[in-house]
Amino acid sequence: MRNQQKGFSLIELLIVVAIFLIISAIAIPNFMRSRMRANEVSAVASLRAINTAAVTYSITYPDVNFPATLSALGGPAPCTTSLATSAGACLIDEVLAAGTKSGYNFVWTGDGLVPSVTFTVTATPQVPGSSGQNNYCTDQSGLIRLEPAGTACTSASAPL
Repeated sequence: MRNQQKGFSLIELLIVVAIFLIISAIAIPNFMRSRMRANEVSAVASLRAINTAAVTYSITYPDVNFPATLSALGGPAPCTTSLATSAGACLIDEVLAAGTKSGYNFVWTGDGLVPSVTFTVTATPQVPGSSGQNNYCTDQSGLIRLEPAGTACTSASAPL
């Protein structure tokens, strides 16, 4: 009778590992680009939500018009409309109101007036080139603009 071995030879295992590494080398960069693109789409959607919340806030609190801070659009968790005030309007979720969401930092800049007539919100990647490629911004006009990472987004930036 022949002596039969059970299991894999070293060469067979090396071939399987090599194939796995080749597939990983192709898949991981695609995954990273997909995640970065998802973060960018989330940043634009968040800016749209902030614009909508700012308009709602200005209608609800006409003596203040636009809020002085981004956190004023949020509120304490659990946030309900019965608890809403001009300091915590419960119009956006607490994560976005804190200024960080999906790999982007959001910064609200008001005009310092009461009632406020202008604001600017910028969205910058937390790790440029990894969590996002572009900077985004918006203002009271509701238009969302973009600039490549490393360049500050302003009202002169290209609209989406």
